[in-house]
Amino acid sequence: MGLGSQAIATVPRGAACAVVTNAKPTRSFHFALLPGFTLLAFSSAVEPLRIANQLSQLPLYRWTVVSEAGGPVESSSGIVVETAAIAKDLDDAESLLVCGGIQPGARNAPRIAAAVTRHLRHGGTVGGVCTGAFLLAKAGLLGQRRFTLHWENQAGFAERFPDLSPTGARFEIDGPVMTCGGGAAATDMMLAIIAQDYGTEFAATVSDMCLRSATTAGSDGQRGSLSARMAMRKPVLVEIIRLMAANLEDPMSMDQLAARAGYSRRHLERMFDSAFGEAPGQYYLGLRLDHARKLLCDTEMTLMQISQATGFTSVAHFSRCFKKRFGRSPSKLMGYASTLPPVALATLAAARDTGV
Repeated sequence: MGLGSQAIATVPRGAACAVVTNAKPTRSFHFALLPGFTLLAFSSAVEPLRIANQLSQLPLYRWTVVSEAGGPVESSSGIVVETAAIAKDLDDAESLLVCGGIQPGARNAPRIAAAVTRHLRHGGTVGGVCTGAFLLAKAGLLGQRRFTLHWENQAGFAERFPDLSPTGARFEIDGPVMTCGGGAAATDMMLAIIAQDYGTEFAATVSDMCLRSATTAGSDGQRGSLSARMAMRKPVLVEIIRLMAANLEDPMSMDQLAARAGYSRRHLERMFDSAFGEAPGQYYLGLRLDHARKLLCDTEMTLMQISQATGFTSVAHFSRCFKKRFGRSPSKLMGYASTLPPVALATLAAARDTGV
């Protein structure tokens, strides 16, 4: 059972129009906001639905904004969105999307998790926006499915759910489960849904209204490919950096990297100095420390575990290198909760005790 009159199916007037002659029954979306949700990802998912209604001058889509208990929910930018309490049951034809954001592992939302599980079991469509996949994974809904989440949080996700492998795609639609990396990828995912419902031409017009030059495929990567970002540099650098990124826990030596690349160590050092102004070992160290920072932010791993996961032989060495790169010790970063507002602190404490 949906939320009825609390749902929004606004059809604003606008100068642009696109005729829809095959209008279907209004399709409903419920956006479940977790504390600290990313406002950009949420609005990027909602706005294509609004634009589709506006262009067609028909209520093609309606949406409801819900949360664990209803009331105001603060986004990561501090902007507050008013929500209704999530309904116990939804109509099978409705879609329920969980909108996550910063500190995804610290969000405990048992009512939302139960609703998502129940809705999928009863034949409904569910999904995760930005880091919403954390909650879906905790609920056990991502096994044997393609899914994704924001690239920034994939390292922490992998540590928390080692048996699940998110893709690097902007969005994934695998049967009744849809996920996206957040940001503009939320728009891409909704455009794909609109295209399924009303054709690619109509979806392209919605995309034009979003000032997007082209509709982006879900299979496109979330970040510009390494080779594209280094187009003016030697392809061998791309391969070496990929090797580094694939071997963070057990770092390869410079001699091993040079041998894999087919160059001398001295030549490898000259290439990195020319491209980045630093030695390959220093670049490799930076990759490992950047990975460690993600684990600090997205997991509850100990400093010992993180130092081992990023190839350091001791916590002391790891801490010294970390402080040199980021200006503060890793233990200080782990204390980020002291800066959070009271509501977030309470949520974080509950999560550490009980779950998601």
